[in-house]
Amino acid sequence: MKESYRGAVRWWLATGAFLVIAMVVVGGITRLTDSGLSMTDWKPLSGIIPPMTEEEWQLEFENYKQYPEFQKVHFNFTLSDFKSIFWWEFIHRVLGRVVGLVFIIPYAFFLLKKVFNRKWNIRLLILLFLGGFQGFLGWFMVKSGLVDRPDVSHYRLAIHLMNALLVFSYITWLFLDTGSRIKKFTVKPAVRSWSLVLLTFLVIQITW
Repeated sequence: MKESYRGAVRWWLATGAFLVIAMVVVGGITRLTDSGLSMTDWKPLSGIIPPMTEEEWQLEFENYKQYPEFQKVHFNFTLSDFKSIFWWEFIHRVLGRVVGLVFIIPYAFFLLKKVFNRKWNIRLLILLFLGGFQGFLGWFMVKSGLVDRPDVSHYRLAIHLMNALLVFSYITWLFLDTGSRIKKFTVKPAVRSWSLVLLTFLVIQITW
């Protein structure tokens, strides 16, 4: 990595990590407010524009009525009720696109400037793959709630969340590896072992 760009790369990775955490928080709110199935299709480009007129809102609402969540759970919803859940899912999806752009655009700039060596480029391509895979998992999860049951598959939900935590952990690891002045310190074997045990139980609990 070019030393002159080290600071910019660290800011880039730190911003990405913060946005991933924001995605997890908004995703949690979306889950708690039963908003995740309010958008019944996936439009990578045009999906960044919300309904602008009452006619467009009504069309979105009519689409929502075709699926199990409205028919079995929210059958008494008005258009106003629908809007209240739509916005959380909309914000979640738009934020996902923002995260993608925050990674892709600066990375393209860094590529033009030949900032990274081969090892770092491989690492960052893995990161981009994990980010794209996270978007796929999100839609894969939503699809499971649009068939028969008015809920998403909890297995797909767990995989979606765990991949988000994997992305965050991976970004954090890359960020730490850019530090040129971090002093290495020795960790006692017992501390390392118990830390791994605690981390394992934490991952199991979050997945559960």
